[in-house]
Amino acid sequence: MGSSINIVEQILSPRPVRAGLRASFMKIEIVFVEESKTANTIETEGESIKPAIVVPETETTNLEDIFARFLMMEVGDGAASADTIRNYLSQTKQYLEWCRDNLLSPTEAEPEDIKLYRQHLVQSGYANSTIATKLNIVRIFYKATQAHGLITSNPAAKVKAPKDRKDPAARITFMEAEELKFLLDYLQSQLNNAKTNKQRLVLMRDRALIGIMSLEGCRTVEMHQLKVADIVRQGIKTGLQVSAKRSSRIVPLTENLAAQLDEYLQLRRKVLRRKIKPTDFVFVSLSNNNKGGQLSRRSIREICDRALTATNLKHTPGRTLTAHSLRHTAGTLALRTGSDLRQVQDLLGHADPRTTSIYAHVSDRWEHNPGADIEKKLNQ
Repeated sequence: MGSSINIVEQILSPRPVRAGLRASFMKIEIVFVEESKTANTIETEGESIKPAIVVPETETTNLEDIFARFLMMEVGDGAASADTIRNYLSQTKQYLEWCRDNLLSPTEAEPEDIKLYRQHLVQSGYANSTIATKLNIVRIFYKATQAHGLITSNPAAKVKAPKDRKDPAARITFMEAEELKFLLDYLQSQLNNAKTNKQRLVLMRDRALIGIMSLEGCRTVEMHQLKVADIVRQGIKTGLQVSAKRSSRIVPLTENLAAQLDEYLQLRRKVLRRKIKPTDFVFVSLSNNNKGGQLSRRSIREICDRALTATNLKHTPGRTLTAHSLRHTAGTLALRTGSDLRQVQDLLGHADPRTTSIYAHVSDRWEHNPGADIEKKLNQ
């Protein structure tokens, strides 16, 4: 009476792991705590005890290590970007924390446990598309675990995300041509009113960045990773060699965008007093604490948000624009102005033409309303 008993048991994984990786084990601590007797207390030989199981981080830490190595070797054929690996590890950590909170050893998980995790994600308010991404990463995590002989089957293999009943086209937010012109004209007017070269440099960078994203459909991550060596010259033509996910493509720039990009780089060399090397990033931070450093993805989103907010385009009835909306704008307006589906697919770097066809659906919905034709016929 008056003392607690601590029993610590270490269970080594029954399956071996490959050379170079630590043996995975789970340390379970069972603590029997003496309690005062109540109506709900279980009595055992005159003592009242309540078991509590604590699963520490040792096993999950080893699994994260295994998964990180797997990602670097397998995802994107061994060429996955640092951002992709960070995202996969972050999503996996969320799942492993859920396992720990529910006293579940990840290597003992069964399909029913993955379904419970899916239910947790639904109740947490995640969109179905986000849940699909999270479950896919859990599936890949268990593929890695299986490859290292820690489990015999993948518990997430057949667990599907909830069906998304939303119209895919409803997720596409974009600017009309008049709105895009207003945005680009605003950036130019700000540049015209700049007083110093430092102010001009910031505005030239932002003008080139937003222009390329909204006219050529480049992704935030592509602008984040773009280096000077990726600027491609073909005679008088200029393009950008961009890479994202598993593909690489050349994005041709309009003459106006190419001139704006060159102006920005020339002024950058003058203001920062640094030679620009091929290995330098094209879009850099101009803040005092990171001057000349790579412009982060978050900063790119903030630049776009500032411009959209300043022009009152950020929030309009039934629509909120983001940095990714600039890409949607490029795809939608390109189809409206006569480019064919294949050309827009190449421009945006879509592997599947069905992805590009969503933009065609958006364009047709608003530009070619069958109801308007019927109404016109009735009024004749």
